[in-house]
Amino acid sequence: MGTSTAEGLPKTLRGNYAAARPDYTLPQEMADYTEADHATWRTLFARQSALLPRHGARAFRKGLARLDCGGGVPDFERASRRLREATGWSLVAVPGLIPDGVFFEHLAARRFPVTNWIRTPEELDYIVEPDVFHDFFGHVPALMHPDFARFMEAYGRMGERALAIGALRPLARLYWFMVEFGLVREGRSTAATEIRAYGAGIMSSHAELLHATTSDKPRRIRFDLWRVLRSEYFIDDLQPTYFVLDDYAALFAAAERVPALLDAARDAEPILPSGAGAGDVEVPLHEH
Repeated sequence: MGTSTAEGLPKTLRGNYAAARPDYTLPQEMADYTEADHATWRTLFARQSALLPRHGARAFRKGLARLDCGGGVPDFERASRRLREATGWSLVAVPGLIPDGVFFEHLAARRFPVTNWIRTPEELDYIVEPDVFHDFFGHVPALMHPDFARFMEAYGRMGERALAIGALRPLARLYWFMVEFGLVREGRSTAATEIRAYGAGIMSSHAELLHATTSDKPRRIRFDLWRVLRSEYFIDDLQPTYFVLDDYAALFAAAERVPALLDAARDAEPILPSGAGAGDVEVPLHEH
């Protein structure tokens, strides 16, 4: 999401903020991407796509296929036409991280902000700021799913209240765990179920995708809204805890309960990233 600082944006961000409009949007300028930029996209796309049949959620894979964006840095307007047909969303180019209030306004209007620059080849494995690959490959395919798209719009509407009562931290936790690092159970109608990834921070990271869906090190806990709103996280390491949805409809349904919980979550004792919460239900990687 946007920056979490009330004072403004960090001064070290690399995007062209001078060219941005008051709502922090700017033209994408497809002609400015070099062949090296497109080659970086293709490298990242091929590497992550190879993992998706085994580790990626079904809805994410379908959304990515419909976007047809493997050939180079995608054109946001072309992708927006497909998004609007599917869920009524569109994309807007931004220089990078944007203030929280502006971010919430875009989401509430079904506009998803996507950074317009791409990382260097030296940053294939890790990048400090979100770039176009993280924002587009990681986030946009899930927005093709109606329930997830409705949740994101609802999330944007929650932002105004959270800012007004000083409850941005619990709302940011919801975004972190269920938008950036969410997992979902699939195959419940068959003899076996598996945990698959859909969160953008997982889907755009080779190491995190394997860690989240194959490693026995992290805890995977059944989604519980109150637990998520109190749960802290690491921003610069693999996650020790993930939350697992039964389906995206459950996430949208939970959004209706968030405003009533924000005051209490703001004042509650936080649960540390590796900590345990009362009522935690761990979900095994495979069930038969």
